[in-house]
Amino acid sequence: MDCIRNIALDLRHIRIPGASGTVTSVPASGDGKNWLWKLLFNNSALSLASQFCVVKWHWEEPQVVGNTMSFTVKLYRKNGKPYVTTSTNSVNVVIQLKNEQVACTKQIDAEDADQNAIKTSFTVHKSGSYKISIMVSGRHVKGSPFTKTFEPGPIDAGKSGFTNYCSTIVCSAGTPYPLTIETQDSFGNPAVYKADQNSYFKIKVIETENSTRYFPATQMIYNPDKKHLTMHIKMEQEGHYQATVSYGDAKLKNGEFSILVINDDDMTHVNKNLSKKQRNIWYEARLLSGNGDNGEKAKKVYVYISPKQLTLKEYYLKVIGKKLFTWRVCPGTKFYFNGYNSRYDAPVMTIYDCSQPHVTLAAKDRNIIAATFTSFMQRNIGGSETFQDKQTYFCQEVRKFQKSSTTILKIDRSQLLYSSYRATKSFDSSDWFKSFQICFTGEQGLDWGGLRREWFELLCTELFDPANSDFFHRFTSDTQGLVHPNGKRDAMSKLRYFEFAGKIVGKCLFDSAKGSGYRQLVKAKFSRSFLAQLIGLQVNYKYFEMDDPELYKTKVKYIIENDIEEMDLTFSEEEYSPEGHLVKVVDLVPNGSKMPVTNDNKLHYLNCLAQYRLVSSCREEVEAFLKGLNLLIPDNLLSIFDENELELLMCGTGKYSVSDFKAHAVIDGTSYSFFKVLDWFWTVVDSFTEEQMARLLQFTTGCSQLPAGGFADLNPKFQISFSPTYNTLPTAHTCFNQLCLPDYDSVESLHRSILIAINEGFQGFGLV
Repeated sequence: MDCIRNIALDLRHIRIPGASGTVTSVPASGDGKNWLWKLLFNNSALSLASQFCVVKWHWEEPQVVGNTMSFTVKLYRKNGKPYVTTSTNSVNVVIQLKNEQVACTKQIDAEDADQNAIKTSFTVHKSGSYKISIMVSGRHVKGSPFTKTFEPGPIDAGKSGFTNYCSTIVCSAGTPYPLTIETQDSFGNPAVYKADQNSYFKIKVIETENSTRYFPATQMIYNPDKKHLTMHIKMEQEGHYQATVSYGDAKLKNGEFSILVINDDDMTHVNKNLSKKQRNIWYEARLLSGNGDNGEKAKKVYVYISPKQLTLKEYYLKVIGKKLFTWRVCPGTKFYFNGYNSRYDAPVMTIYDCSQPHVTLAAKDRNIIAATFTSFMQRNIGGSETFQDKQTYFCQEVRKFQKSSTTILKIDRSQLLYSSYRATKSFDSSDWFKSFQICFTGEQGLDWGGLRREWFELLCTELFDPANSDFFHRFTSDTQGLVHPNGKRDAMSKLRYFEFAGKIVGKCLFDSAKGSGYRQLVKAKFSRSFLAQLIGLQVNYKYFEMDDPELYKTKVKYIIENDIEEMDLTFSEEEYSPEGHLVKVVDLVPNGSKMPVTNDNKLHYLNCLAQYRLVSSCREEVEAFLKGLNLLIPDNLLSIFDENELELLMCGTGKYSVSDFKAHAVIDGTSYSFFKVLDWFWTVVDSFTEEQMARLLQFTTGCSQLPAGGFADLNPKFQISFSPTYNTLPTAHTCFNQLCLPDYDSVESLHRSILIAINEGFQGFGLV
């Protein structure tokens, strides 16, 4: 008691804060009985107590996704009185969905009269049960963790689509054909189908040859467990049709496709073609001119079909064959039905792809030819034309060649490229199919996967980085430019190294097919024209925009947009030495230096220029690269992808940090509406998958990969600008890494528009 009495004397002049922020003085000696005990008891009663805190939810269940939700935590003391707070640090909130943490924000609720409320907000895009843990001073409040369930939103046509989608389906007349639709809301959640008078699935069918409307019999069957809807359509009439499936008035994301309807006998014939072991399938046809018939007798030709290619031949003296055209059996080759030729009593079709002139044929077996080609193509790509499904099929096919054995490679770091080439020089395909273990000379490390990944990365840097070798080069001095095979390489950089480079890329693809644990990405940014050549696509002037942006801006774009009659251009290209001296003049066409470029033929001139600069100048290098690549990966598997998908397959999506994105993006806009849309944009981007981020980057910059330093090293910087339009698709200027955002009325509209742009618009050029 003496000790306590002494403490009391020392504390007589201390001023202690009270419950409401007022100050209480310690009473003088004799002013109140047992005042110290009361003081200690009162301070305990004033402390924050998690068991007395109250959570107020600002919504009623059930709720659907797509909204920003909020709740308030009211803080109270042990004595039941409000705990006035000026900081959110005392409350910890963790929101999880399937063990993934959901971003949330906390702030003081300034509108609360008691000044004891902390408001938490979070955006809900994914349906399911959310686990919300709320802790005050390190302890859970009463009822925590809470479970809140959010249901999918209504069906969104732009997100819903067919499973195993194909651009052309083949069916028998009078036989129902099933089309399975995966119903999703605007955020990709499986959505419940509830048919009503305003919103329901419907199909519009147009006969392509006469543009007349056709009404097939349809039946809808819904599977509520899988959230799948099956539309059975029955076409009674033979022919070629264009179909569009929509929900309400909006088209499905992959709702457009062609329908080839054939009779039962033709279908039997097609099935026999597919089951034949000997691929000697041919049909007679007439080769018409580009306009279908010019009065001259059409040449008799023969159409040969195999699982890999469609070939058009003619024969001299009925014995000597000559190939006229060859098309790959892949999604890039299209058929168009265009009427009937009375002269040859046969229906007409046009075959075209991106690399050759359109070819028009009259063939009595037109339907069988097209149906056999389509069936082979669907088999080649695994039955679906979406990137994810094609990638799955690609991996399944590649895994068939994999070996369980292992080969040890001894590599000298000081001569990485040469020692790697020497170690694999005698390998045949079966050796490349084995797993590699890397042993660096003079090092103790054991390869459990890390050394192999390091070897691949270092080797890719040696082969593809112009700073380390001259196998590949950039068209500009920018270190972030896309790399292209160097046709003007040093004599020491022999073609055999291009073949070796192709094998290394093939090995990366081969190992990646084993699964994510073996995934090995190619560390390179290949030019689009090089990727196009790897899959057999024709290169045109549009590839200059991303491959050689300086030439595109200074020459190509000017020629396209202006009158060039007075420029005195010819179909030729001048080559200069590094010192600026004229070395030679190359004709782009025979006698091209004497052929003037006019407004009428300027696009042809630009295409010839693209062929010379992007293709002819490195033809040997590309062929050597392909020889090595096809040793491991057959060309028919590569050709199921387009050039943008091939880059994603080879180089992957990389790792993207939204905080890094925010920190280094250049914002060009000052209006209130723009900053509102910008806030929505960051919310949308925060919910993106890695593939969606890759496509956004590819859409804006032309490449799905970032430099080693992330967004900070992008040159030019990623720029987000205001576009003076309303509720339209975002646009991009890949030369300037610029994304232009229109004004939107909601975050949902912005989200939907961005997804359409990056998934459909990224395949074009000059997206202005």
